[in-house]
Amino acid sequence: MGVRQKKIAAHDLEIGMFVSDLDRPWHQTPFPIQGFYLRSENDLKAVVSHCKWVMVDVAETREEITLGPDKVRPFARRSNARSGGREQLQLAPLSIREPVAYKNEVPLRKELKVSRKLLSDAELALSRMFETIQDDQMPDLRPAAEVTRRMVESVVRQPNALLWLSRTRQYDDFVYRHALNTAVWALVCGRQLGLNEGLLNHLGVGCLLSQVGKTALPKEMLAREHRLSTEEYATYRTYVERGCQMLGGAGLSRAVMSVVQGHRERHNGSGFPQGIRGDRIPLLAKVAGIAEFFESLIAPRDDQDPMTPAKAVSLLYDMRNIDFQEDLVEAFIQGVGVYPTGTLVELSDGQRGIVVSHSPGRRLWPSVMVMQDAEHRPLKSAKIVDLARHNESRGASELLTVRECLPHGTEGLDPAGYDVTGAESRWSLGKLINR
Repeated sequence: MGVRQKKIAAHDLEIGMFVSDLDRPWHQTPFPIQGFYLRSENDLKAVVSHCKWVMVDVAETREEITLGPDKVRPFARRSNARSGGREQLQLAPLSIREPVAYKNEVPLRKELKVSRKLLSDAELALSRMFETIQDDQMPDLRPAAEVTRRMVESVVRQPNALLWLSRTRQYDDFVYRHALNTAVWALVCGRQLGLNEGLLNHLGVGCLLSQVGKTALPKEMLAREHRLSTEEYATYRTYVERGCQMLGGAGLSRAVMSVVQGHRERHNGSGFPQGIRGDRIPLLAKVAGIAEFFESLIAPRDDQDPMTPAKAVSLLYDMRNIDFQEDLVEAFIQGVGVYPTGTLVELSDGQRGIVVSHSPGRRLWPSVMVMQDAEHRPLKSAKIVDLARHNESRGASELLTVRECLPHGTEGLDPAGYDVTGAESRWSLGKLINR
């Protein structure tokens, strides 16, 4: 069954429809992604308050779906395999006590130079810590705490630098990469929420330590953790409790331990190890859970195909109030962008490149490092194109937008091989990425 778009008045919308376009630019609305399901009366009210009409997906062949005693309409319902009809849980709006309004303090290029050494130090600290734990010794956690402090300072100054390097850097060990990148995503989300630097430090340390329990599991099990048998998965789930036991005597704060213990819990109670739900899951653990899940989608083990960051963002949005609290999902998307840093994209004029940063006010118009021209021929030097600035004074027919996201590893799109020209003069990205 094919799908086409149909224009419909906002007040005629019904729960279950998929809104694919609006009568105004998406960045002028509070909706964090382009295209979403109407799942509640609150969703309907939000659309009506901002739009007079929208476009919805409609089945090209008539598939009758009964909406009421006298209503039968051929609207397409996109399948949502992740929700699978599972229970949704609506909580009161999230309230952060004394939120901090952070601003980017330094340009991306300057922060990249600092972040390169920071990630090298973080990987070294993690590798030493994991080796000590594998030898059944209590690790010295001070190096991990110190690199976390530096990571927090970097994210506070300019969040896109660590995001960029963590997405383009090569790591020797999957577990180190997973823990480190999870911490970066979580810190960016926490920054968006307005968490103070003390809480961000607890969050970052907790994410770095969240995977230590996996050192007690067989390596062959970890190598295929996405295709375990029922019995193996029961063993795999014990890594959280094992990690808590290993760290029990390390003198860690309750906030840090809440992240280690709760990062695999889920909003509707479907997680582990305790199966708690809703407000019983600590806030920092909720943030870590979203970040860890997102990282597992876009950077799985080598034998598994990664999901594009934009598709992962869309999937997260579908899972709001099911696996993850709605407020936190939207904060995560606001923080990392609809097209997160590191996403390979093709623009509407055929040029190709990689997203290097985004503006929360222009979620669909990120800054892109263009590496190929409209004919997909490599450029001698890459160029930074800020889509928001480029489109600022242009009409609808002249806008330069993201046409589609490209798979990880698309030929010719390796940013480390390019010098960059742009607003901050010529510089070499390859010298800033430690391969």
